[in-house]
Amino acid sequence: MPYLWFKAFHLVGIVAWFAGMFYLPRLFVYHAEANEQPEAVRSILQQQYQVMETRLYSIIMTPAMILTVVMAIGMLVVAPELLKETWIHIKLTLVVVLIGYHHLCKRLMKEMAAGQFRFSGQQFRWFNEFPTVLFVVVVLLAVFKNSFPTSAASWAVVAMIVAMAAIIQLYARKRRLDREANLTSSSDLSSSDKAESGSAQALP
Repeated sequence: MPYLWFKAFHLVGIVAWFAGMFYLPRLFVYHAEANEQPEAVRSILQQQYQVMETRLYSIIMTPAMILTVVMAIGMLVVAPELLKETWIHIKLTLVVVLIGYHHLCKRLMKEMAAGQFRFSGQQFRWFNEFPTVLFVVVVLLAVFKNSFPTSAASWAVVAMIVAMAAIIQLYARKRRLDREANLTSSSDLSSSDKAESGSAQALP
């Protein structure tokens, strides 16, 4: 019975932790892209994103990570035979990687708060997809355990990465085209205003 309680709250922790890891890097995307805005707007947006990032990391992500790890330790204490399974060692390795990603997010938050942006908005979109890939692998490991379908899972992960890359590139192209269209529209409007002004001055 204690094992089931530990497992239940382990799952609760995982859900909350990954929800934060899916959303925080998305805020990083918007935070970095705020640099493209005029100074007055940029300052307001970056302050807002900084507050949102700090609250998400401190109030949701970190407590969820601690809950996930503590409950996992509890499961291993009451069921030490799990440590004899190969799949659990792979899963624990991935969890260590996720904890490293978690702390990297904290470092990036501090850098952006200081006005330092090591990644562009486009690069943060890639950064945002990393926990998604790990999440899929961790879930497959937990479900299949030592019967993990290595070949099928590998192809599925590759297909997912290719799909993510295509979506990111298509979105980048769309933003570029929209930006060019806005610049063209602004230029045409300015030319029209100048022409009207010239016509008005030519009238007696």
